[in-house]
Amino acid sequence: MNLLAHLPFTPLEAAAAALALMTLLTFSAFGVDKWKARHGRWRIPEATLLLMAALGGSIGALLGMRVWHHKTLHRKFTLGIPLILTLQAALAAWLIL
Repeated sequence: MNLLAHLPFTPLEAAAAALALMTLLTFSAFGVDKWKARHGRWRIPEATLLLMAALGGSIGALLGMRVWHHKTLHRKFTLGIPLILTLQAALAAWLIL
């Protein structure tokens, strides 16, 4: 029996929804971390922000860097986030084709 046949959405739609959610969460995390930086509060670890990007939130991370002007002077972000996004795009293209 095919369990996927009974779902109200396709696997591609589920993946797109998961990526959209991760993008929103990562974008928000960059904004919260910027706010915390300005107010001298406990910060979100850089490793967490990079992990969120690697888990599908790379577009949100890139947008967060641009909108919030956050982590724009850190090489691991200015080089790492675009690299993660490029690798994710290549993986998505390979999976789709």
